[in-house]
Amino acid sequence: MSFILASASPRRSEILTMIGIPFEVDAPRVDENLKASHPTELPRLLAEAKAKEVSLRRKDMWALAFDTLVFLDERPLGKPQDADDAFKMLSALSGREHEVITGVALARNGMIEESEEERTKVFFRKLKPKEISDYIATNEPFDKAGAYGIQGIGARLVDSVEGCFYNVVGLPIALTLDILQSVKEA
Repeated sequence: MSFILASASPRRSEILTMIGIPFEVDAPRVDENLKASHPTELPRLLAEAKAKEVSLRRKDMWALAFDTLVFLDERPLGKPQDADDAFKMLSALSGREHEVITGVALARNGMIEESEEERTKVFFRKLKPKEISDYIATNEPFDKAGAYGIQGIGARLVDSVEGCFYNVVGLPIALTLDILQSVKEA
């Protein structure tokens, strides 16, 4: 089964390629300023909106979408606006536990077939200000929710992970395979 990856994320493409899933890429055109009754619902709602939008443009194709957010005390941390914003985010995460939530949605012809979320706890080391500044100087934080990439240099910031590592990267493998399998069997 081939499908449309409703994401421009190179990390998501790499993961799907790594696990041998055929796909095409079609980046969604969705306003990401959705409102939710609770902020932790945002990743699933955004994934659904992305999957619907792409599936309406690509008739009779399955569209698989994701949205990943970092939450500190149930408050979403998006992508940093600049170096100061990245420093504030990473300082707040230092020495603490936070949660990464990825919404996963599969749609066809504008209808959601499956919609789930994956949650992973991430524990940061206690970071010194220079360590944070040095990491920001790599430019890695700027296109990542929570201002870090666990699959890159940002791995140095992490003490441990409880749950799916690939969820923190942006694509929970087991959940994605379960969702794709459910439509294969239908």
